[in-house]
Amino acid sequence: MWPQVLLTIRSILRDRILHAVLAVGLLLLILVPVFSSFSMRQVQESSIGLALSAVSLVMLVISAHLGASAIFRDVDRRYLNVLLALPITRSQFLVGRFVGLALFLCGCLSILAVCSFLVILMAASTYPAQQPIAWGTLALAFLGICNKYLLLTSVAVFFSALSTSFSLPFFSTIAIYLAGTASQEVYEYLVGSFGDKMPEIFRALSKFVYYICPNFSSFDLNIYAVYSLPVDYTQFLLTSLYGLAYTLFMLWASVLIFDRRELN
Repeated sequence: MWPQVLLTIRSILRDRILHAVLAVGLLLLILVPVFSSFSMRQVQESSIGLALSAVSLVMLVISAHLGASAIFRDVDRRYLNVLLALPITRSQFLVGRFVGLALFLCGCLSILAVCSFLVILMAASTYPAQQPIAWGTLALAFLGICNKYLLLTSVAVFFSALSTSFSLPFFSTIAIYLAGTASQEVYEYLVGSFGDKMPEIFRALSKFVYYICPNFSSFDLNIYAVYSLPVDYTQFLLTSLYGLAYTLFMLWASVLIFDRRELN
């Protein structure tokens, strides 16, 4: 499996699309002190919010792109047929692919997090705020981003194992991300008094989507990092375990489907 992990990372490093995405992400981070200076009263808060949003956007594109192309490229280039002729099973191939993607995502996030710390410190030093930066909470916010997009990558790999194209896994992953991000707010709206006015079938369908889709909003600690609020570590641990369990389930489902898939 580990040779497959190394091959995955090498192929990712040659991807020019990812080079462009990372370059845009670094450019956005460089511009954080400039844009945050427009908010004269909340420069520190604005810089933290902008940095976290920029990193989240970059990780969304990278995870969806890599996960959707995890199998498509190898099938399209006939590389997978040659590889499976070797003493390697389909499950080992798929798990090795995901581990390589996960390591690359963690590496990218680490680089973006370090750059974010630097630009936030630079922006905050120009207009010091009364509330100091909670660096520990900010680190947890980046860890939450990591958990979120590792889970999203497993969803993309699942659709990639199911489909023979790139577009279906990519756009299905984006759709799941949007649904999982908004599901918490929609659910809270439906269980309130306003939800009683909605048709019963719409409420049932919305609740079904809420329980099936991963709850990506639970990983969001941006507000805590921006305003230096205390974090419930028990809740954060439970959320991380939820993300790990969902990721492992999606990986298991991907292996199950890919083992039964016919390759042309």
